[in-house]
Amino acid sequence: MKIYNSVSEFDSTIPTVVTIGTFDGVHLGHRKIIQRLVDTADQELLQTALLTFYPHPRMVLQQSSDLKLINTIEERKLILEETGLEHLIVHPFTLEFSRLTAREYVEEILVKGLNAKKIVIGYDHHFGRNRTADIEDLKAFGKEFNFEVHEISKQDIEDVAVSSTKIRRSLEEGDLEKANEYLSRPFFLSGDIIKGKGLGRNMGYPTANLKIEESYKLIPKEGVYVVASVIDGDKYFGMMNIGTNPTVGGQERSIETFFFDMDMDLYGKHLHIQLLKRIRSEVKFDGLEALIKAMKADEVFARNYIKSSNPDE
Repeated sequence: MKIYNSVSEFDSTIPTVVTIGTFDGVHLGHRKIIQRLVDTADQELLQTALLTFYPHPRMVLQQSSDLKLINTIEERKLILEETGLEHLIVHPFTLEFSRLTAREYVEEILVKGLNAKKIVIGYDHHFGRNRTADIEDLKAFGKEFNFEVHEISKQDIEDVAVSSTKIRRSLEEGDLEKANEYLSRPFFLSGDIIKGKGLGRNMGYPTANLKIEESYKLIPKEGVYVVASVIDGDKYFGMMNIGTNPTVGGQERSIETFFFDMDMDLYGKHLHIQLLKRIRSEVKFDGLEALIKAMKADEVFARNYIKSSNPDE
């Protein structure tokens, strides 16, 4: 998959079948759209292109909005690379871009920029200044500029019964099982490992502290999770705590992972950590002894879960 940082970087001599959207989470519904895109391209001898925008339009148009996304833009690129897509165009979303009329957007971006011959899009797609144009307008432009619009019907989308909003809500409520089912893969967090206060090491549970740079990245509900990560080519399991560590007087939220059966310095590494199972909520225990006892019980639960889910591990 080739990645472009704007439409202007794309080779406009390539005839494409295009889809457009945020694709946050790249969930089951998104994958259905992308599969339709791939199938159409195969039939028509076109190349597949997905047009998305960064920053997210709401970050630009509603700066007071506390928008949280399932994936950072870099995470989204990684996931989309697995879908069979040929071209990913991440176009900068600016105030100037938002003021393009529907006609300007279609002519400059879709026709001249991406050489779109077919567009695969949901029935509720809106575009142009103030999002005033809809799919019927897109079809009318298609007749004028010689491209076809393949509409994904309301029924098709509702048959999947998945949305990014539902996934975000599930993660915020601690329903990781439902979120992972909708995503068709484990939700993951990614960031650099930084030095923490060393409290876990003193309790026999040295942790890797994950720093996530992107403020818009959604962090799931506080609690203890079973996790996995591929580090230097090997897969490691462990347990992660998301929260403030109230038993030891913590106030700021941290994301700390204790990896099982590992003897490795992780400081400075950039990790992708999958969340597999939520064990429990974070609790303020009556002292360190009670906390350590709970952590040992969490470890037993996590190891049993891993063994039952991964018998060959």
